[in-house]
Formats: sequence, structure tokens, C-alpha cells
Amino acid sequence: MMSLTQLLKEHADESAAKFPEEIKVIMRKAIDELEASKLVNKALKTGDIFPSFNLPNASGNIINSLELLDKGPLVITFYRGGWCPYCNIELKALQNVLPQIQEKGAELIAISPESPDNSLSTKEKNELSFEVLTDKDNSFARDLSLVYKLPKDLVSLYRKFGINLDNSQNNTNSELPIAATYVIDSNGKIKYHFLKEDYKLRADPKEILEAL
Repeated sequence: MMSLTQLLKEHADESAAKFPEEIKVIMRKAIDELEASKLVNKALKTGDIFPSFNLPNASGNIINSLELLDKGPLVITFYRGGWCPYCNIELKALQNVLPQIQEKGAELIAISPESPDNSLSTKEKNELSFEVLTDKDNSFARDLSLVYKLPKDLVSLYRKFGINLDNSQNNTNSELPIAATYVIDSNGKIKYHFLKEDYKLRADPKEILEAL
């Protein structure tokens, strides 16, 4: 069975083979600019205390992180939305290892700026049995320094692909969180972090399980 890292690379290679050069240039430039901004340097990392949150799940119920931490450690992953194929590949891979995460006494939470309605369809489409929370306007992700604004040419390109962030998030901000995954111990301390500006790269479940 292929690892998540291999599955993501396979999808990236297949996509790259399909796209004309001018599309690849726009996508690559956006990642290069994000890497140059050094956003990752400001984000929370291993050893930091993870702030508490109250966020709605796909059914609109508020989930409190401190109540979850009372029961054990948390694995928290930020994703862009159900429209992102790399996010869906990651969420399915995490669903596959959910029993192993729970065996270690931990809970898994996914957070995205998508509206609860869209989160619900992401959850149903990928048959996820863990909580998928809505971070309205990326407010919580912004507190962690994970948020960036998409360049206009990339927003236009996404629209040509049928991806409308205004509809997905119910705002006109054109903002997304970078790929970020955290393992947090029951005291709220970050034991593991994965931060990448390149959305095609994600934390491999093997590393998450090792961190737990």
C-alpha cells in the first residue's frame, strides 16, 4: 500500500502532465512567493502551547478543544477545502489510520475555512468519522500565522477550474491556510508540527503515529 507521501506525489505528477506550461507557471510562482514570504517561520511549532478554540463542526455544534484535551492528546490538521484533491487524499489517509490514532488515546480534528455546509459534504464524500470544523474567515488559523492571500492570477485560474473560494468560505477574502498538522499533548503543548507552503505536501500518517 502506498504511503500518503507517495499518493500525493503520484497525483501531482499526473496533474503536471495534464496542465499546459502557462498554468504550471502561475501555480509554481504562487508557491515560490509564499515560500519567500517566510510565513512558516512565524507559525507555531513543536514546544509552543497550542491556543484553545471553539469551532463549529459540520452539523453546526461547537467543539471546544479544552474539553477534548481533558480526554487525551489531539491531532489537528488544517486543510484548504473539499475542492482541493490533495486535501481529500490527505483526509482519506487520515481516516485509514484513525483506529490507530484512537488506540493511542488521541482524537483527530480537521479544520478548514469552508462553511459548515461544505464541510458536511467533504465529510460525507470522504466517509470521514472524525470531526471536520469550520474556521470562519480563517480567524483561528490566522492566530497561528498559517494564513495567506492568493495572488489574483491564481484566483482567476481556480475560477476557470470551477473553484470559487467566495462560495466555499462565504467571504471574498481569497485566503487559505498553509498545509499544517499538529500533535498536541493533553497539556496543550505541541509535540510535533508539519508546516509546508507547498499544498502538495502533507504530514505522513506514519510520522503522526510516531509522534503520538
